Amino acid sequence: MTDITFRRPIAWKSYGLSDVGCVRKVNEDSLFEESNYYLWAVADGMGGHQVGDLASQKIVELLETVEPSESLSDYVDAIENALLDANQQLIEYANVMFENQTMGSTVVCMVIKQHVGVVLWVGDSRLYRYRNRQLQQLTRDHSQVEEMVQLGLITPEEAENHPNKNVITRAVGVEPQLFVDVNVFSTQVGDTFLLCSDGLYNSVSKSDVEAKLAHRDAEACALDLMKTSLENGAEDNVSLIIVKGEPGMLS
Repeated sequence: MTDITFRRPIAWKSYGLSDVGCVRKVNEDSLFEESNYYLWAVADGMGGHQVGDLASQKIVELLETVEPSESLSDYVDAIENALLDANQQLIEYANVMFENQTMGSTVVCMVIKQHVGVVLWVGDSRLYRYRNRQLQQLTRDHSQVEEMVQLGLITPEEAENHPNKNVITRAVGVEPQLFVDVNVFSTQVGDTFLLCSDGLYNSVSKSDVEAKLAHRDAEACALDLMKTSLENGAEDNVSLIIVKGEPGMLS
């Protein structure tokens, strides 16, 4: 007897939003959505007016040049190479145009192929998966407070209000050698993914995020989360992409 496990195809629907927030005058975040090839990214620029804008936009610009591949591993390699190219170009540009002023960006990228997902990230932009009413963070911040949590110096609850919670330890465009973290995870029908900058998770509680992601389409989720963030007085730029898995068509 042959045991064949049938796995229904998944169609991924997404919706992204970005807002300057309630305090900042310039939005330094950028979004990337390639729904045809299931690639999404949120980049959170830093370095001040124009500099941060350019950093996040450069990442998106280079992600747009990535050629899709039938091989997931080749596709992931191409995405990582785009981030490494962005890192080098930002360093060279800063040296020439801004007299070595720091310009950089955090980034989180997600790519999905069939029932496997991969996240690549640098910095503290995050990817969450909402499944069976449970919210799970699939990235780990490259930040000072996260390192303190891992060392057992502070608790995750203490990290939320720590004075150094915005001090990141890694970003695209800051150091000549860039290390991109990668995580592989499963996907299934009904999964909801949230890619976001720190402006969102610093202004919306985990319980509120879970509530907004439940039983909504991608656009409704995104609009509701952004509304809540702004009502809470978001002190930073707020960017997010919601990706929801629906039953796909049988071929």
